[in-house]
Amino acid sequence: MDPRNTSRTCPTCGHVSAESRPTQEKFHCVSCGHSAHADMVGALNVLRAGLVRRDAQPA
Repeated sequence: MDPRNTSRTCPTCGHVSAESRPTQEKFHCVSCGHSAHADMVGALNVLRAGLVRRDAQPA
């Protein structure tokens, strides 16, 4: 899994923007307004991606 933008992607609406991360620790989606700690946003996005891969059928 590519870890790029995991803490810049809104877990609520999926919008990706560097402006949604105004500081190292803050996340505030410029699209939907969702706010959270940036590390929690990144962790949630990585977790969701891992669960999708786990449930995917092998080729």
